[in-house]
Amino acid sequence: MYKYLVLFILLSIGLKGYAGNIKANEEVFAKQTVVETSVAEEPDEDEHHHAPGWSVIPFALLLIMIATGPLFYEHFWHKNYPIVACALASMVVLYYLFGLHNVHAPVHALAEYVQFIALLSGLFIASGGIMIEVDKEAKPVTNVIILLIGALISNVIGTTGASMLLIRPFIRLNKNRIKPYHIIFFIFMVSNIGGSLTPIGDPPLFLGFLKGVPFFWTLKYNIIPWIFACLALAVVFYFTDKKNKADYSFGESTHTPSNTVTFVGTKNFLWLAVIVGAVFLDPNVLDWVPAIHYDGQKFSYLREIIMLTAGFLSYKFANKEALQWNEFNFEPIREVAFIFIGIFGTMMPALELVGNFAQSDAGAAMITHNTLYWGTGVLSGFLDNAPTYINFLTAALASQGGSINSITDVVAFSDGEFVNSILSLKAISIAAVFFGSMTYIGNGPNFMVKSIAEQVGIKMPSFFGYIIRFSIPILLPLFVLVWLIFFYWGIL
Repeated sequence: MYKYLVLFILLSIGLKGYAGNIKANEEVFAKQTVVETSVAEEPDEDEHHHAPGWSVIPFALLLIMIATGPLFYEHFWHKNYPIVACALASMVVLYYLFGLHNVHAPVHALAEYVQFIALLSGLFIASGGIMIEVDKEAKPVTNVIILLIGALISNVIGTTGASMLLIRPFIRLNKNRIKPYHIIFFIFMVSNIGGSLTPIGDPPLFLGFLKGVPFFWTLKYNIIPWIFACLALAVVFYFTDKKNKADYSFGESTHTPSNTVTFVGTKNFLWLAVIVGAVFLDPNVLDWVPAIHYDGQKFSYLREIIMLTAGFLSYKFANKEALQWNEFNFEPIREVAFIFIGIFGTMMPALELVGNFAQSDAGAAMITHNTLYWGTGVLSGFLDNAPTYINFLTAALASQGGSINSITDVVAFSDGEFVNSILSLKAISIAAVFFGSMTYIGNGPNFMVKSIAEQVGIKMPSFFGYIIRFSIPILLPLFVLVWLIFFYWGIL
């Protein structure tokens, strides 16, 4: 009952704000009628009413709570985050529908959310039914190989899928010498930077793909920075791990490693293949794929049905031993699903305001590939990297007269038909994925990996400890080098 009371109060506050705006709208309605009649023939995008600046408050509030909730009011947050996310999203959506009479933006947000969560859910569930046991000696070289393999397969089954698939065998392999840095480097390489090469790899890139960025664009333009960053981190990890002489076996006899890798639940790889294959069923690329037509756009539904069905069947017929060994449960994807309901629902005004500012002379003058790299990067580290990517892509497009809601404009931007647009999109893509590793909240898998590590007794650093001990001394110099080499100097 308490939950529903909280939801009612939050919705009431939102509707109260909406009611106040209705009164203001009525006062200017008569003046607008003549103007609206004269511009009735303008393009569709101009017919939608836009949100005022204060309407970004729910979005900002949600992001602040995502960052601070698990740290300062953990019990309340874990119990009530679904209510908070849904309530804030409802406030914005209701305001759009009844205050602004704008159906366009909520419909687009809903379609993109369904596409987004269908992929993440399918990959998470299918990978949870695969158990990998690495029976080798925990040497630095072995660990580096696992991290590099994880970085590679992140592009095939997503950073979420790869993280869930490999984090437990990685911990089991190093059980007698495990330290927090093992988990931190896993987050760096597998949960974030590794997934830079395909839209499947990381949520920001998949959102870009949904907006119109070609599927193989990221592979073509991100591969050299990806190789550079992965190898640099692998070298740092190797020498760090080589110094680790810890032995937590406490003299207990240990069996001799058989140097084998065992897979249980391999049939789930077929379900992963189905989910990945469904990504290519894009009605905006393949005309024969059925779609929902609305407001001049085509929205997919067939691939989402395939992804969710494959996820369900992969769980229903999964190897029970693999599920048990992986301690599989739905809480991580449940959390992601609710949090992103809030993000997709509340970020609509932010996208509009960013786009409008970028179209102004002052905004356009500030947007370069350098500012896009650091702006996207810094915010991706401390906010969620998926909406940050969309916000800065919106700004980059709008600064040159393009629209994030026009697939034609996005494709042209990715093809270099706008000024320096390929370099700008590359800066946004690299920064969103790379800087997502700066904090626990930068990317979805980060917190899931941390939680799994803590469940088995690994004492992980705090939010700020992660930043001070690992991100600043290791990642920040790397990201400066990436910026200098690939964007400022343009050597590669």
